Amino acid sequence: MGKLDGRVVIVTGAARGQGEQEARLFAAEGAKVVVADVLDEQGEALAGELGALYVHLDVSREADWVAAVAAVKQAYGGVDGLVNNAGILRFNALVDTPLDEFMQVVQVNQVGCFLGIRTVAPELSDGGTIVNTASYTALTGMAAVGTYAATKHAILGLTRVAALELAPRGIRVNAMCPGAVDTAMSNPSRLDPDADPAEMTRALDELYRKLVPLGRIGRAEEVARLALFLTCDDSSYITGQPFVIDGGWLAGVSVI
Repeated sequence: MGKLDGRVVIVTGAARGQGEQEARLFAAEGAKVVVADVLDEQGEALAGELGALYVHLDVSREADWVAAVAAVKQAYGGVDGLVNNAGILRFNALVDTPLDEFMQVVQVNQVGCFLGIRTVAPELSDGGTIVNTASYTALTGMAAVGTYAATKHAILGLTRVAALELAPRGIRVNAMCPGAVDTAMSNPSRLDPDADPAEMTRALDELYRKLVPLGRIGRAEEVARLALFLTCDDSSYITGQPFVIDGGWLAGVSVI
């Protein structure tokens, strides 16, 4: 028996990276996975491989959320879980950040999470789950990613409020706070068909060897296992909480 047998779970940004690994793991654990993304070709290919449903979803657009949930209900009759995984990152000093860039990140990361909660929660079965992807930078600052950090701080606030408001229905809402993870966001070579991602991973491991107590960059599969824990009954008495998965990065800096 799988930990998610028979449950219908929407995963946003599921065509690649963390979302892809979450979709794969959830399907392996018996879930009826909904692969949601704007990368239609990749998303449809993954859904076909998993026997899942693909829906086109720009998380920043309210109409896309309404259409996606309608498609899920038509296909499966209801929904039991949501993983708000989709997000973007832009590097810039705060004083050099154009308003358009700031608003783009806010629309995808913060508004997208809000719209996901607002649209899906009323359709969730009692006892359902929402997992929001925040970040290590939701709990601390980091230079050059101020806009990203601001949106991830906001996601923690949304998580806590949603947990309080949805608790009477037994719906649990939690947040994951990953540190650096080996996806296209941290490893752009994964988007280059001529590059060797493994070589870049080794380079990233070496970079993070001194920054992270566990001595390497995180893997998307590890974040997926945390998402599974927060979606299945193993976390049945946990809600409104941030879960840091960063190899110990937030613990501090070793001087020896």
